Amino acid sequence: MYNIALIPGDGIGAEIIREGRKVIETASSKFGIEIKWNEFPFGAEHYLKTGELMPDTALKEIKDMDAIYLGAVGDPRVKPGILEKEILLKTRFYFDQYINLRPIKLYKGVNCPLKDKKPEDINFYVVRENTEDFYIGTGGRFKGKENKDNLEVSRKLFQTKIEVNFKLEKEEELAYQIGLISRPGTERVIKYAFELAKKKGMNRVSSVDKANVLSDIYGLWRDVFNTISSQYPGIETEFTFVDAITMWFVRKPEWFKVVVTPNMFGDIITDLGAMIQGGLGIAAGGNINPEGISMFEPIHGSAPKYKNKSVANPVATILAGAMMLDCLGETEAAQSIESAVETVLSEGKTRSYDLGGNSSTDEVGDEIVKKLKEI
Repeated sequence: MYNIALIPGDGIGAEIIREGRKVIETASSKFGIEIKWNEFPFGAEHYLKTGELMPDTALKEIKDMDAIYLGAVGDPRVKPGILEKEILLKTRFYFDQYINLRPIKLYKGVNCPLKDKKPEDINFYVVRENTEDFYIGTGGRFKGKENKDNLEVSRKLFQTKIEVNFKLEKEEELAYQIGLISRPGTERVIKYAFELAKKKGMNRVSSVDKANVLSDIYGLWRDVFNTISSQYPGIETEFTFVDAITMWFVRKPEWFKVVVTPNMFGDIITDLGAMIQGGLGIAAGGNINPEGISMFEPIHGSAPKYKNKSVANPVATILAGAMMLDCLGETEAAQSIESAVETVLSEGKTRSYDLGGNSSTDEVGDEIVKKLKEI
């Protein structure tokens, strides 16, 4: 039996989680798995009613569970960043979910926006470092003569080979954000990427950075990559700058097998990856701690304007559920869910609005359940 923390969240979250849960329960029944759902209310509605985001007491309760299944977080009534930082990022950091794993896979029956690209051309993984880089939350902003202490700290902080003028006038403002990576944090994510390539029988790991400009922070990243890669002599390696890889994702996606990237760049290029695989509606992701509790979710947002209209595509959420089962060791159940999804997409009879069809959210879920029972 697995205890799963269930967080439907905002907007379309409740609808897509309902379908994901339905599919997981079908697979569980088929393969002799028992799931106990533990639902939590955290999201915009709860915050607006109570002022509570993600309390430490809830995190301590979730700590005794096996995984987290998340719908979506975000609401226009709440200032951007509040829900994301205090629910999503807080959970990732609390459970040290240092891997963000994104499969980029084009399924049969799904249109690709890239000319002449087929399912066999787009099938790779992006391994994104998930707890460091520019997302550590260290930064600030202030005006020239209003806070001399902060100004002096920033003057020392930004001492570089290039002279920076910090003599701000009273109404002028300065803002800064600090990026940080550690050797241990970088080692573990790069090692995970190589182990993933080994497990999946993939012969290439591509590293992403911007070391030609940000040479200190990403110079360390490259040093670690070189050290780790020497332990895997049978796997090809390459360095690529983040701007270049966006071009090559479009030009030659079949080249990539496993891509490993720092946090911010990974956040950007995985959205591009979602587009070349056919859209956000089929893009699943996992926030993974291989030694602890992991969280699984669709990578799309909460889409508040589509709430309760039953037009959202639940496939990404269903595939995220398959990733969750696979992470828990239920590989056969996970593969069956993915096979059912692939069959439905390939047949094209039941298709959500974003994929050019007119099937409702629950109709897509029901059809996947039907195929799953037939497998």
